[in-house]
Amino acid sequence: MATVGEIMSTGLLTVDAAAPLTEAAKAMHERSVGAALVLSGDRVAGILTERDVLRAVALGQIEGTDVAAWMTANPETIEPSDTTSLAASVMIHGGFRHLPVVQGGKPVGIVSIRDLMRVVLDDETPRGA
Repeated sequence: MATVGEIMSTGLLTVDAAAPLTEAAKAMHERSVGAALVLSGDRVAGILTERDVLRAVALGQIEGTDVAAWMTANPETIEPSDTTSLAASVMIHGGFRHLPVVQGGKPVGIVSIRDLMRVVLDDETPRGA
């Protein structure tokens, strides 16, 4: 079984909790990522996801608000040595698609449901391709 460390993304996008939500959403768009980690010093304080941004837009509250108002504070995390099966279980039971990866309490990566699907599908060619 693969470990989280073997499949995680290490090019993390981090944002400040006090940053404007629009600025964070723009950075997520420019990097083509679905989540940004919010750090307090060198620790994960929160995670801002595309769902959070969509919720703010749907409620008409994107302008003049900051990341802290929409992020998930103190998110679940996983370690690089944990199995991809554990990561999938945590995500399914938690109802989220991105999971920060920490080692010694410090962020070292992020794993997404898409990363986990690549393991399950073993990079098979899609039908019709």
